Amino acid sequence: MTDLVCIGLTTLDILGRPVRELPKGGATAWIDEIALAPAGTAGGCAVVASRLGLKTQLASLTGEDRIGRVLRQLFEEEGVGVEHLKTTSDLPTSTTILLIQQDGERPNLHMLGASVLSDFTPDSIDCAKTASYLHFGGVGFPNLTTTKTLNALTDIRESGTRITCDLISPQPETLDFLKKLLPLVDVFMPSLAEAEALLGTQDPESAARTFVELGAGACIVKVGGEGSVGYADGNIIHCPARKIDVVDTTSCGDSYCAGFIAGRCKGQDFETAMQTATLTASLVAQGTGTLGKLETYEQIEGLRTL
Repeated sequence: MTDLVCIGLTTLDILGRPVRELPKGGATAWIDEIALAPAGTAGGCAVVASRLGLKTQLASLTGEDRIGRVLRQLFEEEGVGVEHLKTTSDLPTSTTILLIQQDGERPNLHMLGASVLSDFTPDSIDCAKTASYLHFGGVGFPNLTTTKTLNALTDIRESGTRITCDLISPQPETLDFLKKLLPLVDVFMPSLAEAEALLGTQDPESAARTFVELGAGACIVKVGGEGSVGYADGNIIHCPARKIDVVDTTSCGDSYCAGFIAGRCKGQDFETAMQTATLTASLVAQGTGTLGKLETYEQIEGLRTL
């Protein structure tokens, strides 16, 4: 049985660090590291979840190009199921160039590419219906912000699969779709910046409550270096961030989602799963790219005693 199916944004990240300044003209600047990493709200979550021991499937699209072949190979090397990672000739593979600064921030250049055309196929729906969790990371994509998607999610949820949701880059009109989507979502996990863009509030507690009032079963607002705030069963839960030396914040949000889902799949209560998510993201932030310093789930358990 599959533990997790992820659908939505899948991209190849090309990362360089540390970028102290951009060279002018045709000059060259020296950096210490260049890396490739599978990433995205769907792809990044799938890779991290697989490292945490979950049996994971990815439903998305790549282009019929070299980058797409490299991306598929990276997922296969990490044990992510790619039976539902399809190809298209309509667009090249989604790719991001990230310039990792000395403080871990990451200005980037993104080519939206093929994954924007991701859609629920009959096979991916059937796969999700047998999974413990479906992570939906495609809000805003044209084929995934539709009535067809809402019908697919209704069908998947009625099978007993729990649904989590993260955002990509919400626009003002995103809230209208969320009002239809959230009643189908067990746990909604936006960042505070995304909540602010949608609701105009900088208070994570108020944002979490509002999203639950809109229909979500529970909500966790990710607040970066300040941790996260959850609202579940009428209770506010504060989970502080772990103090670390940040190298790269790329995919910290996606790794948080993966860590939370992994915790729940392993039988943890809501608050303990939030702690698992926090520890997962802290390991990712201490290295470069989607996985950072994360190696195994046993690392997470070892950190609980520190």
